[in-house]
Amino acid sequence: MALFAIAVPIVPEKMKQFEEFIEELNGARRDAFVASRKKLGVRERTFHQHTPMGDLVIVTLEGDSPGDAFARFGEGADPFTKWFREQVSEVHGIDLSAPPPGPAPRLLVDTAA
Repeated sequence: MALFAIAVPIVPEKMKQFEEFIEELNGARRDAFVASRKKLGVRERTFHQHTPMGDLVIVTLEGDSPGDAFARFGEGADPFTKWFREQVSEVHGIDLSAPPPGPAPRLLVDTAA
């Protein structure tokens, strides 16, 4: 199973909205979130990292082709995907419907035998 990880900054004045976004993903929208990731063929785990330079979200995706799944996050027209895309745009300043603004993260170290 392949792994993809990306660190994404949280817009400083959007921390409260970020917390509400995560609360919805773990609560009222949990079933739609899980179904979305299942459709993409990935398991998602998301971490929050507070640093002196600001807050980050670290998103990990596991599956057969998690990098491709990440690229397809913004493609859906269903209500959940539209809502998710709007939240990511507001909280992180990223347009998931556009190609990523730079190269994909690259794996540097893997201790697997």
